Amino acid sequence: MTGASASMQRMPRLDRRRRARGLTLIELLLFVVVIGIALSAMLGVFATSTRASADPMIRRQQLAIAESLLREVQLMPFTWCDPDLDPNAALATSTADCTTVENNGPEGSQTRYGPSALFNNVNDYNGFAMTGIRDVTNTAVAGLSGYSASVAVAAAALDTVASSDALRITVTVTAPDGNTLSLQGWRTRYAPQALY
Repeated sequence: MTGASASMQRMPRLDRRRRARGLTLIELLLFVVVIGIALSAMLGVFATSTRASADPMIRRQQLAIAESLLREVQLMPFTWCDPDLDPNAALATSTADCTTVENNGPEGSQTRYGPSALFNNVNDYNGFAMTGIRDVTNTAVAGLSGYSASVAVAAAALDTVASSDALRITVTVTAPDGNTLSLQGWRTRYAPQALY
């Protein structure tokens, strides 16, 4: 064999050795270190975001309380006159038609719970607050003693409806962890003014 043909025969053997070689121990260790650093950084981000986020169950409970209380207020009459004290309440077209004008806030001894002088108008809920959620019969709702709720009712214009004919209702619920959620709704005056 000549020198050129001998070098040709050695070439394939060198290629086979290079291909069969694989990763060295140092390359493998570097790969493990890089992946470990990347995973620890990702886990740190997940841990931080989990700690910083509000408990979704608490947030859903706040929303359920706010929606329920807002619906209760919106279903009340919105009249010029006090529905219990004035016979003109269903027919009045302004405060001039009333013998007892409905004020913003409860009149006299009216409460949400009664027993006799119950809230009878949207306005009566202005300033209402409760610590520990209670139903309309004044019974504590199980599991909600750490929550509190408050209601604000204010005259406010709504698009083309004048502020004298629209009320903005804001319900604020505070969770046991101190986070608050506010929900707003509207109640407009319309005729005939059904009392209930």
